[in-house]
Amino acid sequence: MPAGRPGPAAQSARRPPPLLPLLLLCVLGAPRAGSGAHTAVISPQDPTLLIGSSLQATCSVHGDPPGATAEGLYWTLNGRRLAPELSRVLNASTLALALANLNGSRQQSGDNLVCHARDGSILAGSCLYVGLPPEKPFNISCWSKNMKDLTCRWTPGAHGETFLHTNYSLKYKLRWYGQDNTCEEYHTVGPHSCHIPKDLALFTPYEIWVEATNRLGSARSDVLTLDILDVVTTDPPPDVHVSRVGGLEDQLSVRWVSPPALKDFLFQAKYQIRYRVEDSVDWKVVDDVSNQTSCRLAGLKPGTVYFVQVRCNPFGIYGSKKAGIWSEWSHPTAASTPRSERPGPGGGACEPRGGEPSSGPVRRELKQFLGWLKKHAYCSNLSFRLYDQWRAWMQKTHKTRNQHRTRGSCPRADGARREVLPDKL
Repeated sequence: MPAGRPGPAAQSARRPPPLLPLLLLCVLGAPRAGSGAHTAVISPQDPTLLIGSSLQATCSVHGDPPGATAEGLYWTLNGRRLAPELSRVLNASTLALALANLNGSRQQSGDNLVCHARDGSILAGSCLYVGLPPEKPFNISCWSKNMKDLTCRWTPGAHGETFLHTNYSLKYKLRWYGQDNTCEEYHTVGPHSCHIPKDLALFTPYEIWVEATNRLGSARSDVLTLDILDVVTTDPPPDVHVSRVGGLEDQLSVRWVSPPALKDFLFQAKYQIRYRVEDSVDWKVVDDVSNQTSCRLAGLKPGTVYFVQVRCNPFGIYGSKKAGIWSEWSHPTAASTPRSERPGPGGGACEPRGGEPSSGPVRRELKQFLGWLKKHAYCSNLSFRLYDQWRAWMQKTHKTRNQHRTRGSCPRADGARREVLPDKL
């Protein structure tokens, strides 16, 4: 730009609008020249102050062109004209400003303190940084998806907001040897996170910490020590399927596939299921699924749509003794339970058709067993084996009872309607 030609900011300021754009960015070290050959200087230039501090500033005009004397000058902060009583004339070319109990900067790039000539043109400007030093970062947590990478996130101090641009650097190194390394891929899973994609060692602990710096100081977190094998997690289990269990009106079968990312590694996995009804936001969690890839949910409401999710926790990788880290929940999968065929309140009981004895007592016993299953067993393999044995015993008992009945009694249980259950869960 040729010397003496005003920049875009100065041209826009010549229009007598009283306000400058609020988000005008500060340019460090660059004078804000006004019209003609005269210039001015604001002192101090680009100060950094704590919240609650006071500022004494001056605007001094060089040269003595018409209209550029101290009596004709005024100040703006972020485009808003400051009250005249905050200023006073020191001499013919210098206007002073006094600000007390400063609030935090509105923009991290600095607030705009500008000195204007009588006609509104910009003579000089300064960036005003008002804020707090960073606090000690805390709550560092890290995880690995494939035992070759590491992702960490943290909380930026108790108050968080410093009103100044604050830089966070995640540092790491091998615990007993090696040099400090700095993570380079930031904001991968949020504003305070970083991803280390490769070149990590196994079976050796790392030390990890976060450093925070801004214009008013620096702070360092406590050191987190971890082994990559202890913080492995996976993607959510894929291919989650939810289906009915024959005609049982209060059960659903859930099946899924183990996450493929760690199939080549020696590890165990445990799973959790959660489910909710369609019109609710409250999830119920099934904790004791262990390492199965299927589960039967019991004690559900008939004729109701349920949403189901599954998540995985790999543990024991290469002998690690840590509890493992849960994956995210899978996408919700929906299914509905069959509608109840029982009569509503006040309805009469259905009589069995010829050749079909009533299954009411068996169904009542089944309900009792499934109620116990819901409270005590959920998805345990042992519980379902016991259920199968219990059901076979019930059928045998019912058959024996029918064989001892006299002529004219209900037919044998051979023709009774059965509840169809899958052979494999």
